[in-house]
Amino acid sequence: MNTPVPPLGGAALRVEGLGLDIGGATILKDVDLDVAPGALVGVIGPNGAGKTTLFNAVSGVIRPTAGRILLDGVDITRDSVPQRARAGLGRTFQTSSLFPQLSVRENVRIAVQAAEGGSYSLFHFPKKTDAASIRAEELLRSVGLAHHLDSRAGDIGHGDKRKLEIAVLLATRSRLVLLDEPMAGVASGDVAGLVDSIRGLQRETGCTVLMVEHHIEVLMGLVDLVAVMYFGNIIAVDTPQQIMENPTVQSAYLGTSA
Repeated sequence: MNTPVPPLGGAALRVEGLGLDIGGATILKDVDLDVAPGALVGVIGPNGAGKTTLFNAVSGVIRPTAGRILLDGVDITRDSVPQRARAGLGRTFQTSSLFPQLSVRENVRIAVQAAEGGSYSLFHFPKKTDAASIRAEELLRSVGLAHHLDSRAGDIGHGDKRKLEIAVLLATRSRLVLLDEPMAGVASGDVAGLVDSIRGLQRETGCTVLMVEHHIEVLMGLVDLVAVMYFGNIIAVDTPQQIMENPTVQSAYLGTSA
């Protein structure tokens, strides 16, 4: 089990008073969250609690109606998705966002070139011996996909697709990574390998990770801290052990009496 990472000169991600109202319905309300640099924080809560909506607001997919979002102390509340990506924010989604017709190697190679400011045309593939392709292969080996370098991304298993998404994130050198249900649809035999890939992502880059996951037993053994969402608000942030023993969480989320 990891131990909580103390703040190092401020929060990597700070969410202050975040709110979202849509058509008179309150989706997020007064959400406050500080994530320390290098921490791995899990976000849990029942369906409809606002977890993915929070991720959408932080990543720029939707714009909140109240509050603000700071990345390394810089206000990004009104920044676009590409602006946030250039600022160092990376994200995976519940459904795959890969190029299914391209090879596993090419998916990562494109990300490497984009991160380095080079051309990433889909119609002109460089040689396997160029710098971007070599780096892509290194990243794929690090997540356990060396045997799939030339496989079509659309043909590999779901667990391997998740590993490929992590390799793409490694290529982008994101400082803050949002993982939205990375274990969803992954076969039980592939979970351990995916957990190792997430740990490898953090170990290799030193990035900060915010992760939504419904596999509670997996998440609790992986993260430093857990944030619990309920009806669009964060009701507790603590270590996994303290969260599981928290009577408010037990009542609101685990369905037991306080």
